[in-house]
Amino acid sequence: MKIQIRADKVIIDGYVNAVERASKPLYSRFGEFIEKICAGAFGRALKRNSDVRILLNHNAERDLGGTGTGELELCEDAIGLRAHAELTDSQVIDDARKGNLVGWSFGFSDRDVAVTQDSVTGLPFRMVRDLDLYEVSLLNREKTPAYDGTLVSVRSADGEQKQVYISDSSDDEIELTEDATEDAKEVEDNDEAIAEAQRELRDEHEKPEVKPEGADNGTKSFDNSKYKNIIAELKTLRDSVK
Repeated sequence: MKIQIRADKVIIDGYVNAVERASKPLYSRFGEFIEKICAGAFGRALKRNSDVRILLNHNAERDLGGTGTGELELCEDAIGLRAHAELTDSQVIDDARKGNLVGWSFGFSDRDVAVTQDSVTGLPFRMVRDLDLYEVSLLNREKTPAYDGTLVSVRSADGEQKQVYISDSSDDEIELTEDATEDAKEVEDNDEAIAEAQRELRDEHEKPEVKPEGADNGTKSFDNSKYKNIIAELKTLRDSVK
């Protein structure tokens, strides 16, 4: 979510939700569940509603505008539901200046949902194939986004920029840099770490096994899952900063 602060307004651009991406465990009166919005659902919803509102923290009394009145633009692209908003609300401007805006959320009702079971958590997994979209909400630190990995980029009128990443498991903030040379260095470091893990994996395969006298001389399988997991994690980290 990119935020540009002007003297009398704040301009916000970013993704409200990435389609085909699982949420955190959510809660209802029926218990916990996981949810994802299927591709195309937002596009159909926008065709049915010409005035989706933008709220603060899902509070109907904090209506900041909408698509019908020009303060908000929404579209679904290959990534998900993208929003562009230009807001003059004094609290939102103040939250932006203080770095208190932490992400997006949205209010909707189901039209077509398939429910399976999540293979990792065992929780019900709701695949929302069609929906009615009523509002999108800016969230400040009073609320937490339901979907992980909200990137918040704040830029003032004089060009000063700061980025924070709201982590998956806590409210901790990890500072990110806009410096391309530092990003390249992080990719280089991760590439070297991947190569090192691959060398360790190869060396373990090639290392002759020393057995004590009288030990079973049968073939012993080598568990390389540890190294494969390390390599996979490092590749994921490397790709995330490219």
